[in-house]
Amino acid sequence: MKLTKREVDGLEPRERRYTVFDSELKGFGVRVAPTGQKSWIVEYRPGAGGRGVAKRRMTLPGQFSSYTPDQARKAAAKILAQVRTGGDPADVRTKERGTLRLSEVFNRYLADEVAPKRKKSTADLYRWYLTDLAAPLIGNRKITDVTRADVARLHREIGAKRQVTANRVLATLSGVYTFAQAEGLVPKGMNPCRERIEWFPEQSRERYLLTEELARLGEALRLAEGEGLPWRPDPTKKIKHAPREENRRVRFDQFAIAAIRLLLFTGCRLREILHLRWREVDLENGLLHLPDSKTGRKVVILGAPAAEILAGLPRVGEFVIAGKTKTEIDQKGKPRTIERPRADLSRPWTRIRAHAGLDDLRIHDLRHSFASVGTGAGMGLPIIGKLLGHKQVATTQRYAHLDADPVRRASNAIGATIAAALGAGGATAEVIDLKKKA
Repeated sequence: MKLTKREVDGLEPRERRYTVFDSELKGFGVRVAPTGQKSWIVEYRPGAGGRGVAKRRMTLPGQFSSYTPDQARKAAAKILAQVRTGGDPADVRTKERGTLRLSEVFNRYLADEVAPKRKKSTADLYRWYLTDLAAPLIGNRKITDVTRADVARLHREIGAKRQVTANRVLATLSGVYTFAQAEGLVPKGMNPCRERIEWFPEQSRERYLLTEELARLGEALRLAEGEGLPWRPDPTKKIKHAPREENRRVRFDQFAIAAIRLLLFTGCRLREILHLRWREVDLENGLLHLPDSKTGRKVVILGAPAAEILAGLPRVGEFVIAGKTKTEIDQKGKPRTIERPRADLSRPWTRIRAHAGLDDLRIHDLRHSFASVGTGAGMGLPIIGKLLGHKQVATTQRYAHLDADPVRRASNAIGATIAAALGAGGATAEVIDLKKKA
């Protein structure tokens, strides 16, 4: 019958579901369920058609009541037009429904790609980027539907408060799409993060201790370990009762001071020193055997000052920098002591750097200072990279501007020649002679 409003409204439910097709548009019909629920459907044979091809059936999207019969007929006609040009709308819809949402791909990426290959701290950082920052904004989108405009908007919104973080989220999201391509979740080459999205500018913070600053830091370390640093009220907190005169000195244990000195003398990262175990220390050969640093297994060459510090420390437990112990009751009801490494050096470092007048100095800058002293002494970037445990040469390149010993000698020679000429009242002959030598 021709499907009109009157005819469709008069269709009653039966014991089984049935379909009534339209006499005006072949393949268009209305399906009636035993519950009385109705839906507009389109039925066709894909490809070349013919009885040898199985029929496909798809339901028009949306609510049944959102279409009049004429509107439903027009929507069905568009679908059937796609079929006549070789399309298969039902298959396309099936694939779209099977496409994962971006938040689901995030979970797969973190579980299958990041967790087995990255350290826990790195995995936690990636999880923050994706699930906490990116997912609330684009996580509900299907991975194949995300466009460059969507990614650019995400980058701008995060960058409104955290510009550097926005760049990192963009880089991580690009890694998600690379993973999705390898898994066959998106077509090859699809990556909206690489379509000319300009990053926010980043300024690398390079802070190195000067000789005079090293002297001030050394004095503060000696005072903190011995007599104690003068007590100063924290300007950010309200102090009700100041300590007595005899207690107005702040002393720190030898392990905290030793940790700071070891950071200076080895160029190690903070956790590499705080998590260092005595079994990893080889004083006889002057080595530290770190089983799991940021760049993997690593051997640190100890200089004489670092070895002297380690030799003078008491061995009070498993860790070189003594941490905390915790007593637990095991399954047999017996007490068991568990050692944990020291968490940080925040309190002693804040006090020490304040006394030394180095409030802008981060504890990681001690590592930079170790590198700067070496490059300034003309040791060369490959040697510095080896000492710092860099796997990539590019990582050590950040110190290239300090490795200027030959260039500095040339600059001094040129400047001295020009200065001498200027002092003699003329520079023409000397500069010409210098050019000939060059």
